[in-house]
Amino acid sequence: MAIETAPGALSPVIAIALVGGLGVGSQWLAWRLRMPAIVLMLVAGIVIGPVLGVFDPARDIGPLMEPIIAIAVAIILFEGGLTLNFHQLRDAAVGVRRLVFVGAPLGWLLSALTLHFGAGLSWSSSWVFGGILIVTGPTVIAPLLRTARLSKRPAKLLQWEAIVNDPLGAMAAVLAFEVVLVLNRAETMGSALLDLVVGIAVSIAMGLAAGYGLAAAFRRGYVPEYMKVSILFALLLGIFGISDAVLHESGLLAVTVMGIVIANANLPSYEELRRFKEHATILLVSGVFILLAANLDFAALELLTWRAAIFLVLIICVARPLTVFASLLGSGVPWREQLLIAFTGPRGVVLVAVAGLFAERLLDLGFEDAALIGPLAFVLVAATVVLHGFTLKPFARFLGLAGADNPGVVIIGGSSWTTALAEALVKAEVPVLMTDPNFGHLRAARSAGIATYSGDILSEGAEQRLELVSYATLLAATDNDAYNTLVATDLAPEFGRENVFQIARTKTDSARHMLPATLGGRPFGHGATFDEMTRHIAEGWTFRVTRLTEEFGLKEWSEKRPASHLMARISPAGEFKMVNDIAEMRGLPDTRIIALRPPEVEGGVTLPQPPAST
Repeated sequence: MAIETAPGALSPVIAIALVGGLGVGSQWLAWRLRMPAIVLMLVAGIVIGPVLGVFDPARDIGPLMEPIIAIAVAIILFEGGLTLNFHQLRDAAVGVRRLVFVGAPLGWLLSALTLHFGAGLSWSSSWVFGGILIVTGPTVIAPLLRTARLSKRPAKLLQWEAIVNDPLGAMAAVLAFEVVLVLNRAETMGSALLDLVVGIAVSIAMGLAAGYGLAAAFRRGYVPEYMKVSILFALLLGIFGISDAVLHESGLLAVTVMGIVIANANLPSYEELRRFKEHATILLVSGVFILLAANLDFAALELLTWRAAIFLVLIICVARPLTVFASLLGSGVPWREQLLIAFTGPRGVVLVAVAGLFAERLLDLGFEDAALIGPLAFVLVAATVVLHGFTLKPFARFLGLAGADNPGVVIIGGSSWTTALAEALVKAEVPVLMTDPNFGHLRAARSAGIATYSGDILSEGAEQRLELVSYATLLAATDNDAYNTLVATDLAPEFGRENVFQIARTKTDSARHMLPATLGGRPFGHGATFDEMTRHIAEGWTFRVTRLTEEFGLKEWSEKRPASHLMARISPAGEFKMVNDIAEMRGLPDTRIIALRPPEVEGGVTLPQPPAST
């Protein structure tokens, strides 16, 4: 059946496809260009919307836009709740409690004062919009943290604050609006507060019941594996819809509570659920940002005056820092981390969506200044997205709270040949961390001054103690093929499958002992197994770093060292990359290559080895 569209309008199917393509395309392009994805999505939406007029959400999607955004935000918040595992907080727990219980009400107060005295809004509009400004943007924080690669504690603090305060901001706006209704209509304060309390209680109860019920059903095997995600989605949408019908905007609180409960239920299938939700969230964040940017009305922005600039400066440089510093005073969080968090407060999709809703309600009550709420919300989102998108990573690096531009390598397994490889990498100024469950296997590495961790890389202790932000490549290289495969498979989502490598598995003729080829990491070392690499080192093979030049390029090196095994390259910019074949190489001048070279033999005598760098 054909869908009728207005002249010049896109059909809803084409419009949604365009949004999806632009959103995912912006994320991919940002990854290639190493730019903040949020900025590109914002620009893409504005270009196809108000600038070129190709896509107008109100015209092309119409009444579908509001429910699409509402459902997308609910799923995003639920996925955010799934990441909030209490066991992972540890040293960040005090900071999170302060940012939620102290920071939220204090931020509400300071935001309302800023809106009234800075932006010139009435007290009624200021209190309602100020509640929404508690939200720091979970839709923005996740992509920023993925790009910036922050240290563990500040990343956790920003993540928890954004996700937990998000529904609290919506509830604060509801509370302020109920008070405004009481003051402007014949309703009583008691009945308004009763409705609010009942709505919040119902939403929390529904979130708890859904989370615990679903966890129990999954644990007892009442749901088949192939239906878990489907039932999860259906229950999520049902809880959101019912809770929102009881009290508007309370559905966000219900789904967040539901996600937190499931995250802390220790389900065996939790990782699969979380990863699927992460993929869905990437699509939803992309799509919603494109929608909101394309829906921008330049005419509404013309309502803003010079006071909008004052509002932005006060929110970013005064209200946010004061809120964070006051909340974290005496919390034990180091001052550098407090400074980073204080000047990192991006706003996102939820702010624009909820602000637009309450602006319409305030206008219906006769508050004409509420027409400024939507434009102010959008300029705040645009300003913070661009500001933090380009400054968070360098600012965090300046404070020593982010990984280096050229992250290093985690080597799993201590042995003679991994130690020799680590020494060569360290001499080439590539950061190395070597881990092994056996303390004795790391003795040689410790003697060589290599950073080590004695323990299982997959353990909870390693998750709490290791700061992996400075490492982007993982080599699983123990003498246990099954353990290597487990580590490479489990950590591939965190490091990226293209950055996880595994030593070749021991060749066997028995199908009973062969591990599936679909599991594990990428090959390296020219197919040499652990035993073969160990034998090479025993026979005098060495890892050497060679710098390519105009005169001595990759072709000349391969002709001179035909028996050498190429292992990795370091680009002129210092980027480290494992390679398994010379065909993967780019022989640019000033590129350094790391290879395992056989001993030089002349007349049956092994010649002394040259220095480590040639």
